[in-house]
Amino acid sequence: MALLEVRNLVKHFPVRGGLLNRVQGSVHAVNGVSFDIKRGETLGVVGESGCGKSTLGKTVIRLHEPTSGSIRLEGQDITSLGPREMMPFRRKMQIIFQDPYSSLNPRLTINGHIREAVRFHGVADAGSIDDCVDDILLKVGLRPEAKHKYPHEFSGGQRQRIGIARALSVRPELVVADEPVSALDVSIQAQVLNLLTDLKQEFGLTMMFISHDLKVIEHFCDRILVMYLGYVVEELHAEDLDEQARHPYTRALLGANPVDDPDERRPLTVLQGDVPSPYEPPSGCPFVTRCPLAMVRCRQEMPPLEPKEPDGHPAACWAVEPKSAPAD
Repeated sequence: MALLEVRNLVKHFPVRGGLLNRVQGSVHAVNGVSFDIKRGETLGVVGESGCGKSTLGKTVIRLHEPTSGSIRLEGQDITSLGPREMMPFRRKMQIIFQDPYSSLNPRLTINGHIREAVRFHGVADAGSIDDCVDDILLKVGLRPEAKHKYPHEFSGGQRQRIGIARALSVRPELVVADEPVSALDVSIQAQVLNLLTDLKQEFGLTMMFISHDLKVIEHFCDRILVMYLGYVVEELHAEDLDEQARHPYTRALLGANPVDDPDERRPLTVLQGDVPSPYEPPSGCPFVTRCPLAMVRCRQEMPPLEPKEPDGHPAACWAVEPKSAPAD
């Protein structure tokens, strides 16, 4: 059984305005997303800025309340649990935020950040909390003496290590990493990714890793969800990304990716137009306004996420041949 099961998850944010501040519409951030994450697996979620991937991660762990759909953790439906009923699940689900500085309280020392989490969730008794704090700081590559400092006294990479330490201090089972390296220098990105890889193995973590960087996703994850305008448009294994990606949007993302070898030059793929507004999404396929393969049907009908040829992984595109049913 999967650790996390998400079915038809929807998150719309109401837009208010006018004299009486009434709801005038909604931002369609996440639209009917379904997926599973097996225990010990890392699922990557990739897409351009504004595609809904961060909202998806925050909704999964109930930092945003879902508009509709269901979320099951270890077989338990947590979609509509109240604050008191959710508390045991808060410890099991943690998040690493994109900006480590804004997610840390500038008035608290690092000791205060981690002690509070450990104490609140009852991870350790009062007499061993200090040892618990020292131990988790050592595991993320920081000296225990650093716990007496404040967030502003650390570099960006060190602050992200503190954010990782706070998330892992309560021994979670599922970690949502929301673009944890995008705000860091390239050399620091590699260090943090290597740290996450080691910690994932040591703690046996299950992860949902959100990023706009296909190279990072391909290196770090087992499976990949490609999102566009709140929809999942393709799902495939990370090792199949370069050769088996079928959706025009995924192919465009790959075409815009830097090449490791400068001698293997290729023309860059540049998508025409801008991402449509999630407040007024287009009818039919969400990618229709920028797709080079768009047909009349694409403007009229939303393509289902279904298995495609040749390997049978799901993609949502009318222009890609669906996988044939086996003959009887």
